[in-house]
Amino acid sequence: MSASVTVRVPAKVNVQLAVGAARPDGFHDLANVFLAVGLYDEVTVTASPDGPRVTCDGPDADQVPLDRTNLAARAAEALAARHGRTPDVHLHIAKDIPVAGGMAGGSADGAGALLACDALWGTNASREELLDICAELGSDVPFSLVGGAALGTGRGEKLRVLDVGGTFHWVFAMADRGLSTPAVFREFDRLGEGTDIPEPVASQPLLDALAKGDADALAAAVSNDLQPAALSLFPELADTLAAGRAAGALTALVSGSGPTTAFLVRDPEAAVKVTEALRTSGTCRSVRTASGPARGATVVRGGGEFGE
Repeated sequence: MSASVTVRVPAKVNVQLAVGAARPDGFHDLANVFLAVGLYDEVTVTASPDGPRVTCDGPDADQVPLDRTNLAARAAEALAARHGRTPDVHLHIAKDIPVAGGMAGGSADGAGALLACDALWGTNASREELLDICAELGSDVPFSLVGGAALGTGRGEKLRVLDVGGTFHWVFAMADRGLSTPAVFREFDRLGEGTDIPEPVASQPLLDALAKGDADALAAAVSNDLQPAALSLFPELADTLAAGRAAGALTALVSGSGPTTAFLVRDPEAAVKVTEALRTSGTCRSVRTASGPARGATVVRGGGEFGE
């Protein structure tokens, strides 16, 4: 058992987000095609008598809750409860995934903390147990643990791992304010009121494009049913999307519930061109590049790897 364990966990982009009508429990059935990309948070857990205690540094760290509403703290408490112990840990989050950006940064921290606590405490939880706890924590948390590419159904927590035949290159533009995921879903419901919302189904052309590693085919197939709601609440995002398209992106979309916008490009050279255009466009706060698929939550210091 190590005195400290650090887990690296990736961001995600939704290359398809098909959203069904609101269910009686308030959630929505989804067909959610996740792709993990190489922007990472690191979660370090250390034994502490006054835990769970959360600290955070990095971009926009001041926006991260440090109380027990943080998914990292909730993950530690959930694993501890299942194994009859106290969640006596200090959880430090080194933040690099955008906060409130639609890239599952909070979910990543929850998955990272869960894997790190399992390694620190030597609880030896099975893959199934870890994924079950992740699903309890939130819809995107299981994918943060698994990484790669996957189709999420139900509310997104039921995963089927997908084949990916190549590397996809992305540019991400960060907005100057956040968007609340519940608010975006409420706006989706408002915009769809009185209409027949179809059952969400994964796009076969999109799944084929991922499997072949075909960026052009993927660009033609991406979709996000939450994009109209995000644009309704944050109309300026349309200018960011237009700036990236004009610079040569193969496609542009809001990432998840936003407000981060995602631009699929053909290669690293195109990523440089789109990045520079967005940086000088005046339509976003900052710009990052990343490629995917990326590995899911991985112990990088103090223990083994998920799945070993």
